[in-house]
Amino acid sequence: MDHQNPNPNDPPLPSSPSSTTAILDSPLNAVGFEIQILSPHRVSGRIVVSPKCCQPFKVLHGGVSAMIAEALASVGAQMAAGFKRVAGFHLSIDHLQSAEIGDLVLAEATPLSLGNTIQVWEVELWKAKSSSVERRDLVASSRVTLLCNMPVPKHAQPLVDTLKRLAKL
Repeated sequence: MDHQNPNPNDPPLPSSPSSTTAILDSPLNAVGFEIQILSPHRVSGRIVVSPKCCQPFKVLHGGVSAMIAEALASVGAQMAAGFKRVAGFHLSIDHLQSAEIGDLVLAEATPLSLGNTIQVWEVELWKAKSSSVERRDLVASSRVTLLCNMPVPKHAQPLVDTLKRLAKL
């Protein structure tokens, strides 16, 4: 991501994926997820499975997979909706195999339907090969359905402005 500030009055943009994630989604940041690509047609990122995102059997927690899915779909839907407020109202997720501590898990959200009121996004999580970010083993597949035509509350407008700058839209 290119983090240039066109307006000198704007606060500086984050310099790393982890700081971008910290600004946009505190829970994702807390488990170590890093947002890497932001656009109205693709949101992606990565997480190295660690004890802070695992369940007691030392594999990626299914709730963390679901949180990643909803978060990425929500950010993408907000951009695709012209930065209006969005709200997820249905999430379905299939956990297909485990990811263990140390595995690099990549996630990508893409829209299936970009309606004026309802959007549907598909989110996939997969383990990367150790030497590349090539898709390997699908960990989880989900669909997120969102309502996307609500006004942004005044207190959330600064976050929307930051998202616009981060996505360079």
